[in-house]
Amino acid sequence: MNYFQVYFQEINQVYQQQNATEHTYRPALKKLMESLDSQIQAINEPKRIACGAPDFVVKNGILEIGHIEAKDIGVSLKKVEKTAQMGRYFQALGNLILTDYLEFRWYIQGELKLSASLGTIDKNKKIKVDKQGIQEVDQLLRQFLLAKVPQVTTPKDLAKRMASLAQLMRDAIKTALNDVDNGGMLRQQLESFQRVLIKDLTVEQFADMYAQTICYGLFAARCNTDNVNTFSRETAAFKLPKTNPFLRSIFGQISGPDLDDRISWAVDNLANILQQTEMAEILKDFGKRTRREDPVVHFYETFLAEYDPKMRESRGVYYTPEPVVDYIVKSVDYILKYKFNISKGLADSKKIKVPNPKGEGTIETHQVLILDPAVGTGTFMHSVIDFIYDKFKSQKGMWSSYVSQHLLPRLFGFELLMAPYTVAHMKLGLQLQELGYDFSSDERLRIYLTNTLQEAFQIPAADGFMNRIRDEAEAAKDIKQDVPVMVILGNPPYSYESINTDPWIVGLVRDYYQIDGKPLGERNPKGLLDDYVKFIRFAQHRVSETGYGIVALITNHGYLDNPTFRGMRQNLMQTFDEIYVLDLHGNSKKKEVCPDGSPDKNVFDIQQGVAISIFIKYEHSQQKLATVYHADLWGMREVYENKELVGGKYHWLAENDISSTDWKIVKPEAKFYLFNPQNTSLSSEYEQGWKVIDIMLVNAAGIKTHRDHFAIDFDEESITQKFREMRETNLSKEDYSNKYNIHDHQNWRLDKVRQLIRLDNQWTEKIISCLYRPFDWR
Repeated sequence: MNYFQVYFQEINQVYQQQNATEHTYRPALKKLMESLDSQIQAINEPKRIACGAPDFVVKNGILEIGHIEAKDIGVSLKKVEKTAQMGRYFQALGNLILTDYLEFRWYIQGELKLSASLGTIDKNKKIKVDKQGIQEVDQLLRQFLLAKVPQVTTPKDLAKRMASLAQLMRDAIKTALNDVDNGGMLRQQLESFQRVLIKDLTVEQFADMYAQTICYGLFAARCNTDNVNTFSRETAAFKLPKTNPFLRSIFGQISGPDLDDRISWAVDNLANILQQTEMAEILKDFGKRTRREDPVVHFYETFLAEYDPKMRESRGVYYTPEPVVDYIVKSVDYILKYKFNISKGLADSKKIKVPNPKGEGTIETHQVLILDPAVGTGTFMHSVIDFIYDKFKSQKGMWSSYVSQHLLPRLFGFELLMAPYTVAHMKLGLQLQELGYDFSSDERLRIYLTNTLQEAFQIPAADGFMNRIRDEAEAAKDIKQDVPVMVILGNPPYSYESINTDPWIVGLVRDYYQIDGKPLGERNPKGLLDDYVKFIRFAQHRVSETGYGIVALITNHGYLDNPTFRGMRQNLMQTFDEIYVLDLHGNSKKKEVCPDGSPDKNVFDIQQGVAISIFIKYEHSQQKLATVYHADLWGMREVYENKELVGGKYHWLAENDISSTDWKIVKPEAKFYLFNPQNTSLSSEYEQGWKVIDIMLVNAAGIKTHRDHFAIDFDEESITQKFREMRETNLSKEDYSNKYNIHDHQNWRLDKVRQLIRLDNQWTEKIISCLYRPFDWR
C-alpha cells in the first residue's frame, strides 16, 4: 500500500504549513483514488464545486461511479452530516464518501455503510497513523469503487431522488448566474425567456423552471426509451416524442457540448439514476386513473412536495378532480350536439370555410376547435381525448389517422410554467401511446408554452435558443388572435394578487368597470384583477372574436354575487345568450354549510368556494341579454359504501351533465345583476331605508397589515422580541420566516424589511398601541 504512504507524506507536508485549507489537500486525495485502479479518474473542477457540486466525481472510464465531499482536516463529520447540503447529497447521490482526508464515511442512498480512519491529530498537531485504519480505509474505498446502487422501483422513491437533484441543479444555476461570467449561456437563455415569454422573470424563477424542465424532460425521454443501454443525457433529445418539438429543441442544447459545465454533473447524475430505474414498475399505474387521482400528476405533486413544499402550496391546485372534468366535458359535448346541431359533438371532424386572417379570401378549418387556456398538467385534454376515443372503440383501425388529421389539429392548450407544460406533454403522449396512436406522424401536440394573458405580438426572428422560444410563441400567437376557437374549457388559476399586468388583458377587464354605461365607482376594485377574472375575460373575448361558441370553466364562485363584480356580470350577459352556473359551494372562508345545517365540503382541498360556469353564444343571435340558469350542489365531497363511491359531490358530478341538472332561471336585475337566486319580496321596503354610508359620512377600511398574526400582538414585549430578532444577523431568513410564518410576497420582501429595521436606530419608538377593532386595544 505504498500509495497510502505517499498520501500521508503529501497531506502531512501541507498540514504542517499551518495555513492549509480543504482545497490544498485535494491533489493528494485525487492521486490516492487514481492509484487504486488504473481506470479510475477522480475529477475535481472548482467551477462545479462553487455551484454546489461535491468536490470529486469518480469515474471508471466514461462510467460514473460516485462522489466524494471533502472537508478540512479535523472538521466534525458528524456535524457536517446534519447540514442541508449533505441532506441534499444523501437524497440525490447514490454512492457518496464524506471525508476530512483522514476519516472516511461511505454512504449508499444516504445510509452509512462503513466508516474508517487513517489516523488522528495528536497534541503536537501531528498526524498519528493508524495501521489497522489504513487497511479499513483501503477496503472502504474499494467497496465504494465496486458499489452498485439499488435500482429505483417505486414512483415515490424516483420522485424524491429527482427532487433532490432538481434542488442541486436549481442552486447551481442561481450560483452560475451570479458568477464572474454572469452565467454565460445560461444568462442568454434567461434573457431569451424574459424578452419573449415572461418579462419580469427573476433569476430564482428561471433557475427553478430550468431545473424542473431538465428533470421532466429527461424523465419523458426515459419513458420513451426501450433499450436502457442507449439512454444518456446525450441521447435524450432523440428519445423525446415528436409531439413536443419545443422540448426536443431545448434538449438539443442540454444534451450537447454547450451545456454549462457547472450544472452538467447534476444532469448526468439524473440520467444515470433514470438509466438504472426499473421504468416498467414506475409506469405500470400511469395509465390507470381513478375518480380521485391521476398517477402522473400524483408523481409530479410528490416531486413538488419534496422539491419545494411552499411552491406547491403557493401555486394552488394542479389537478382538477376527474368528476368535475367529466361533468364539464360531457356538458360541452351535449351542447355541441343539441344546441349547435353538431351531430358528433366533441368528436366532430367537419371543416368549414372562414375568412383568411392573413389576407383575402377564405381558408378551410375544423369547426370544433378546443382550447384549454391554463392547461396545467393536461387533465382536461386527457379527458377530452378519452371521451372521443370511446366513439372509436368499434373502429380502432381508423384511430391513428383520425388523431393526426382530426384530433391533434383541433386541440390547443396554453401553459406558462415549464414543469406542468412538460408533464402535460408527457402525460398526453403516454395516453395516445396506450390508445394505439402511431407516432410515426410528425403531428405535434398543440400545447404551447405561452402566457395566455399577454397580448399576441410580433416577435422578430432570432438565433439559437431565443429562436426556439420565438417559434413556440409565434405558434401560440396565431391561436390567440386568428384561429376561430369554438370551445374554451379548463380550470384557470385563482390569484387575488395577480402578477399578470399586461396592458392588453388589463384593458379588456376594464369593460367590467362599467355598469349601465357608468363607472362602477368602487373605491377598491382589486377583486376584478384576480387571475380567474382575467381568464374569463380572455375566453369571452376569444369566443366573441369567433362569433359563437362555448366557455366552460371551473373558477372561484365569488363573482356570482360579490357587488364589485356587478359590471362583470352585466357584461357577460351582454355577450352571451345563455349562462349556466352550477355553484359547488364549499367556501370554508364563509363557513358555508348545507341548507339543512350539515357540513358542506369543497371539491378541491382549498378554502375558496367554486362554481362551474358554462357560457353559450350563438351565431347571429338577436338576444340582448343572456338567460341565466342556476343550480346548487351541496354536501360531502364523497360518500363510500364497501369502498365504492355511492354519494357526495364527486358521485353526482360523475353521473350528471348540463342536461340532467335541475336548473332554475335567475333574472338578474339592476343594479347588482346577481347570478344566484334572490328573495325579492321585501326589496322595495328594504330600499326605503338609509344607506350606512349616508348615515356615517366618514368611513375607512381599518388597519391592513396583510400579516396581522405577526404585526399585531397583545403585549409590547412579544412584538418587541419579534423585531429584535428581525434585526439579528445570526438568524437566517429561512429560520425567521419559518418561526413566525411570514413569507415573501409580490410587493414585500423579508430581506429588505430586515435591512431597513437594522438601519433604524429608533425602531422601538415605532411600536405603538392601537385600536385594532372596536373595543379591542392591542
